[in-house]
Amino acid sequence: MGYTLEIPDFLTATLGFAVYLLGAEINARVATLRSFNIPEPVTGGLLASLVVLLLYLLFGVELSFELNTRDFLLVLFFAGIGLNARLSDLIAGGKPLLILLLLTLVTIVFQNLIGAAGALFFGYPAQSGVLFGSAALIGGHGTAIAWAPDVAQATGLDGATELGVAVATLGLVLAALVGGPIGRLLIEGRDLSPERPDEEHTVGLPKETTEQPNDIDHLAIMRVLLYLNLAIISGYVLGEAVQAAGLKLPLFVPCLIMGIVISNLRSAIAPSAPPVSRTPSLALISEFALGAFLAMSLMSLQLWTIAELGMAIVVIMAAQTLFAVAFVIWVLFPLMGGNYRAAVLAAGFGGFALGATPTAIANMTAVTKRYGPSPIAFIVLPLVSAFFVDIANAIVIQTIVNF
Repeated sequence: MGYTLEIPDFLTATLGFAVYLLGAEINARVATLRSFNIPEPVTGGLLASLVVLLLYLLFGVELSFELNTRDFLLVLFFAGIGLNARLSDLIAGGKPLLILLLLTLVTIVFQNLIGAAGALFFGYPAQSGVLFGSAALIGGHGTAIAWAPDVAQATGLDGATELGVAVATLGLVLAALVGGPIGRLLIEGRDLSPERPDEEHTVGLPKETTEQPNDIDHLAIMRVLLYLNLAIISGYVLGEAVQAAGLKLPLFVPCLIMGIVISNLRSAIAPSAPPVSRTPSLALISEFALGAFLAMSLMSLQLWTIAELGMAIVVIMAAQTLFAVAFVIWVLFPLMGGNYRAAVLAAGFGGFALGATPTAIANMTAVTKRYGPSPIAFIVLPLVSAFFVDIANAIVIQTIVNF
């Protein structure tokens, strides 16, 4: 008889740090992983998830992780993305933002068409295709869980929640693996390079860095942490106000917005003040928050839920992956300009279309650490994936479920 072992939050965070470092050590020793830009927390997180799977299969032990620290790290990361956003970048990113939003809408529609066709082929109700499609893929675990009861009510499908979670789980794994190779294919295949290679890195330091930059010291770290906390506090207040107005957003969205506001107000009011935006200190803290979040997310995956769907999930997810890769390479990349920034966004969108925003950013971070910075890409994609997509996805899913 199996049993569930609860892992408290502090221990979960400790294991997450260890898994992150394990991934870094493995990547340092395995050239293939570095060559294909597989993020370090992905390597460690997936290995840990396989260990968790073995514990379940061999001994019937289900590990259940408390993830409060992980969720805070996500908020911290997005506050950092906001602090890095300059008004000039937001203006420059206007056209790419609109194009990426439209391409995201196209992706949502096609994912659900593929999901519905696959669902019918394997004997599921057509409306359940959203759980094989955008609800679980672009939407992720949260969206799949939120919409599963509506699908169950409309179709009478038993186990709708388990279906959505299983698809989202496999999607997250695939998302973590496809983005880096897409970036490598486009950048090296077309000999692309950053438009401004001397720009600061948004997340993480370049791989060739062997010494600590001179402007990382205790004051710089404390300054960054102060403004991150201010962005989170004001983001929480904004989130409460928005919720009171009837619109519910994940906490990291208002924190991202307030990070943008605080950063640009600070630059306007005190232009000569010691910098916070685009500093090595902020890049380092952002990479730590993102990497630890992703390591904890992947190590806590319940991979055994995937096996319960058998051939259906294998075939449908293979089709979804082929579509995502083809769409990114032959549609998104040229429409976004066919340049280095487009290649970075392609790597990120490959992760976003199949998984979640943090996976997309991790893919882009792995690419930019190797080939060079692309700050606007780190502004455009989160704005689409963290805000606009939830609204668009909800409209499409609601239309299909009520059809």
